[in-house]
Amino acid sequence: MSIDSQQAFTDDERELSAMVREFADEVIAPRSYEADRAHQLPLDLVEQMGDLGLFGLPFPEEVGGQGGVYASLCVAIEGVARVDQSMAITLEAGVGLGAMPIYRYGTDAQKAEYLPDLVAGRALAGFGLTEAEAGSDAGATRTTARLDGGEWVIDGSKQFITNSGTDITRFVTVTAVTGRTDAGRPEISTIIVPNGTPGFTVGPAYDKVGWNASDTHPLTFDGVRVPEANLLGQRGHGFKNFLRTLDEGRVAIAALATGAAEGCVEAAVDYARSRTVFGERLSTRQNMQFLLARMHARVHTARLAWVHAARLCDAGKPFTVDAAVAKMTASDAAMANARDATQVFGGNGFINEYSVARHYRDSKILEIGEGTTEVQLMVISRALGLTGTVAA
Repeated sequence: MSIDSQQAFTDDERELSAMVREFADEVIAPRSYEADRAHQLPLDLVEQMGDLGLFGLPFPEEVGGQGGVYASLCVAIEGVARVDQSMAITLEAGVGLGAMPIYRYGTDAQKAEYLPDLVAGRALAGFGLTEAEAGSDAGATRTTARLDGGEWVIDGSKQFITNSGTDITRFVTVTAVTGRTDAGRPEISTIIVPNGTPGFTVGPAYDKVGWNASDTHPLTFDGVRVPEANLLGQRGHGFKNFLRTLDEGRVAIAALATGAAEGCVEAAVDYARSRTVFGERLSTRQNMQFLLARMHARVHTARLAWVHAARLCDAGKPFTVDAAVAKMTASDAAMANARDATQVFGGNGFINEYSVARHYRDSKILEIGEGTTEVQLMVISRALGLTGTVAA
């Protein structure tokens, strides 16, 4: 009896998943090792994902999208992540952090200028949120923007910004302090900064542990001037807007982590069936069978978690806590399965040519990006009514 691991999907989602997985196996997977070794995002693969409509999945047809829902995007991200997390995060960030803020909060002029290329995968955009002192505590943003003669003047820096330095990157959306509220708190707004704007510098790409084919850079802004019309959404709503962006991002990262966890299962099962040790196939040993069964159970649980959160998101219902649960559950699954799969492969699991070695390196960031595991625990514990500190 074979396991149907996609019972949580609709028929349309199964069809989409089959298409994406075939593309991932036949087109992306053969390029993954070299892209990882070269630390280079293959833009021709980005273009092909655009041609398949993956960047337009959650957008309506009137803006060039596929007319789907957010869950459809997550299905595609999961399918790509099985074989290559770098390509999966490029898709996730390209949609969730690049195109979606423009679609959701942009003016008609901003949508007309940027959405067609973003939705088609012909362009990418970054979301400049994280700073050296403002990661998990994004409210501590120090980048500033002030109005001067009808222009925003931006000063500050950002770090770990995905899709910010490719040859097809059009802009980054930057969170910046634009004033103070009546209560004295920072007023955070989001502003579009096109690449190539004077004073906007994209630093050298990071030398990362994993996600090596994903484009990631630090950014600096030194007296950068952009038109006042580049404000994205209402002034002072940047913090509120990015919270929605992060909630959706956590669901998408959970889908990515689920795909990574499943890729580890698939590789480990194939290896256990083909590897002979002491005259026996690894797959015939009960301890190996139990290990692989637990790995599958993690994938199953992670998928149920992200699908549930995505359904709530698409239904317009509150999903913040469910997104946190999904992100934590799936990232735990990815790390655990990467560790176990590497052990199954033995020495080969330490060789980057094998996918499980890359998953082992790649999966750690899933417990950090889009909110650390500790942040997800904070979100969940607050929902349980657990606030304040405990006296020593």
